[in-house]
Amino acid sequence: MTRAALVVIDMLNTYEHEDADRLVPSVTAAVPAISRLLRRARATGAPVVYANDNFGQWRSHGEILDLALAGRRPDLVEPVRPDDEAMFVVKARHSVFYETPLAYLLRSLDVTELVLTGQVTEQCVLYSALDAHIRHLRVTVPRDAVAHIHEDLAGAALRLIERNMGGRIVDAADVTF
Repeated sequence: MTRAALVVIDMLNTYEHEDADRLVPSVTAAVPAISRLLRRARATGAPVVYANDNFGQWRSHGEILDLALAGRRPDLVEPVRPDDEAMFVVKARHSVFYETPLAYLLRSLDVTELVLTGQVTEQCVLYSALDAHIRHLRVTVPRDAVAHIHEDLAGAALRLIERNMGGRIVDAADVTF
């Protein structure tokens, strides 16, 4: 039996970094699809896990959310903010698995498939997909619910996920929980 969890990667962002201006247009395009996926996952009771960068400091998810909402683009954070049922993993590197308790959490929830959303496709989404694959988890990436800095690299990342990891690359509307 397949049990899917929605993983929201690095969407609690201040957009106060070097690549922010290149990233924002893609995030703006992805936010509506991520928001719809969040509503659908919550409605079906699917686990929702936020895995977010710690901004170089180990803070609670509430503090990370507050920082993001006080950043340059709260309009990109508000529609995808965690609800009271969301689980949260603070990460320090690209992969949502690297030195986090995510693998343990997913096993305890009997999750066998990850739906990866968020940013950045050619970095954190790609590395997280690879780490999920080596843990024998199915990977689905809704192409319209991930954001990129470099469009060409994002396209290559999605092709790698599909070809080398057997991941499913779909539209968000085609994701089932």
